[in-house]
Order: sequence, then C-alpha cells, then structure tokens
Amino acid sequence: MAARSDRRSLGALGIAVLALLAERPMHPYEMFQTLLQRGEERLLKVRPGSLYHTVDRLEHAGLVHAAGTEREGNRPERTTYEITVAGRGALTDRITEILGTPDREYPLFPVALGEAHNLPADDVVGLLRKRIAAREADVAELDEYAARARAKHLPRVFWFEAEYLRRLAEAERGWLDELVGEIESGTLPWMADYLDGLHAHTEETARTKDRA
Repeated sequence: MAARSDRRSLGALGIAVLALLAERPMHPYEMFQTLLQRGEERLLKVRPGSLYHTVDRLEHAGLVHAAGTEREGNRPERTTYEITVAGRGALTDRITEILGTPDREYPLFPVALGEAHNLPADDVVGLLRKRIAAREADVAELDEYAARARAKHLPRVFWFEAEYLRRLAEAERGWLDELVGEIESGTLPWMADYLDGLHAHTEETARTKDRA
C-alpha cells in the first residue's frame, strides 16, 4: 500500500532518482553528481539534502533498497541503493501518467502578469525587458547544451527535453516582445489611460442625459 501511494505522489526528484537507479545501483552522492553532470538542474531543483531525503522516502516506500555500503579512505560510509521491482513499476506508471495527462500547474508569473497594471507602465516595460533577456540567455544555453549532445553523438531521445524547454523559452520571449511593443506604442492602454477613458465616457454619458 505504501508503494502504491508513493507512486501517485512521485515528484520530479523522485522520478530522477528512480531513473538513475534503473540504469545501475548508485549511492546518493553519485546520484547528485550525475544529475549535475547531465544538466538536470534545468528540470528540477538538485540539492544534496533534498536528494538524501528523497532516497530515504523511496526506501521507506519500498521503491529502492540498500544494496551495500562502501568506504573510501577517511570518508564516511556510503550506502549504495538499487531500484526494486515496485520502484520500476512506480517509475513507468508515473512517466506514463505525466506524458498523457496535462497537470494543472500554478506558476507565479501569470499571476504577476495579471496584476502588472498595479505598476507604472514604464516599470513594467523595464521588468519585462529584463525577463526577455533572461529568456534569451536560456535559449542560448539550451542551444549550447544541444550542440554538446550532438558533438558527443548522444541519441536524441536522451536530450530532446532541451528542445521542448527551448521552444517554451522562445515562445515566451516572442510574446513578451510583442507585449512590450504594445505597451510602449500605446496600443495597449495602461491602467491610467484606461481610467481616463472610462471617466471621459462616464462624463459624456452624463452630459448626453442632461441634454435629453
């Protein structure tokens, strides 16, 4: 029952740990280093503390188990873990669920966009240009990552998530470029302009009624 429950709550780091152990047994520090080497920080938060906690949780759920311990010199003992049969099932079930069923996420950026009218238009333009520059850097970084993968002749199936992330970054950058252009040109009236227009309309309506 514990393993079945954990399958439904398996997060990004849990998936990454199970996927590593599906390749071969590893100890947590090796998992951490492998994730960094593969650039997985683009997809998930990789922190030693959270990784060790995730491994403990997966072991408690019966999805991984300790295969042995080793010691190198004066370093602390390191426990090597293996994925269990239940762990392989949890991994494939969770990947299947995520690939086929879009999850409703609640990122903060759309919330800030919806409330951007509370800031002066010039400030918003400056902030969005800063975000555009960040997205341009993301695109360049992902292009570099893909180029390195091709140079190493890595099969595309191992890194095409970078193509997906690049498309998202490129789409956001393009949309923000258009939005900034609309704000600067006045095509998109800002809150002060909208309120001025609303007041003018209300006053004109009142004058029309008085004349009638």
